[in-house]
Amino acid sequence: MIAISRIVSGLTVAAVLCGALATPGLAQDGAPAKQLFGSVALPAEGMSTSIGSYAKGCQAGAIAMPEDGPTWQAMRLSRNRRWGQPQLIALLQRFSMDAARLGWGSGILIGDISQPRGGPMLSGHASHQVGLDADIWFTPMPERHMTAAEREKLPFTSMLDKSKFLTVDQRRWTFTHAKLVMQAASYPDVERIFVNPAIKKKLCDTWTGNRSLLGKVRPIYGHDEHFHIRMRCPAGDANCRPQTAVPAGDGCDKSLAWWFTPEPWAKPKRDPSEKPVKPRQVMLSDLPKACAAVLNAPEDRTISEVVSGNARMAPRKSAVLPEGGAAAITNAPPADVPLPRARPAN
Repeated sequence: MIAISRIVSGLTVAAVLCGALATPGLAQDGAPAKQLFGSVALPAEGMSTSIGSYAKGCQAGAIAMPEDGPTWQAMRLSRNRRWGQPQLIALLQRFSMDAARLGWGSGILIGDISQPRGGPMLSGHASHQVGLDADIWFTPMPERHMTAAEREKLPFTSMLDKSKFLTVDQRRWTFTHAKLVMQAASYPDVERIFVNPAIKKKLCDTWTGNRSLLGKVRPIYGHDEHFHIRMRCPAGDANCRPQTAVPAGDGCDKSLAWWFTPEPWAKPKRDPSEKPVKPRQVMLSDLPKACAAVLNAPEDRTISEVVSGNARMAPRKSAVLPEGGAAAITNAPPADVPLPRARPAN
């Protein structure tokens, strides 16, 4: 059996390119890249691969996180942003089970992952472009099934005390929140966890578990209502551009203290005599060349049902896993987690 991490190569991109040449269209219309990628409803045919970097790239062969599972529910379904690389989808399903075992309600609520073909989004994110990022709400999954309308309207819950500067709200933050974040950081294929600087400081001040994992937890603007899981580039995926490695140490140092100074929050100084410069739109030509091929590739219409053992669950609008299924994925969840059926040979 060929592992998924080994079926991503230059040949994959070349195959997608051949399909794109036969179906010209979207990539030639000159619109900003976010409009092009944001208008595509289904992933591109071909083997799974992340192309480019987390904030400047795209993805081929994406699969969708099913809307519902025994320990997860996907949120804001209308955005159509629950598409990712198979390794990430498997990891999220495993994490959802671990979260439930930690006492995080019935499981997790999953926010944005990526668009069907990745790329820049119309709103909300600079990253999430290659199918290796996912947002997890700081709200436990309820016991009941939420309707699509409820998932659109359910408000976020901030972990910050809005009456104080960068301070975690002690009425909301619990040790289970800390365990949840650190559980996500514990997986070897997870490279970074992004949280609000106040949450990072809270963990630095209170976490008594394995502190070597704290270095993966990175402070960033926002991220007080959810945290962001980022997987490293899958082994063997030559099309994926990795980030610089996380610095050594727990990150509870001067780099964290900087967030509690005025500098990160100060408005940029501008010469009043200069005319404002309109931000330049990111165009398709700014992305890796293979992203034009991905954008124009035929749609992957291999939609299947999700099964658990021999029992069929309700049909899900979810792309199927590549040949080999969960067994071929690093960090695959236990066998009792429902996964899409294996993809037919292609």
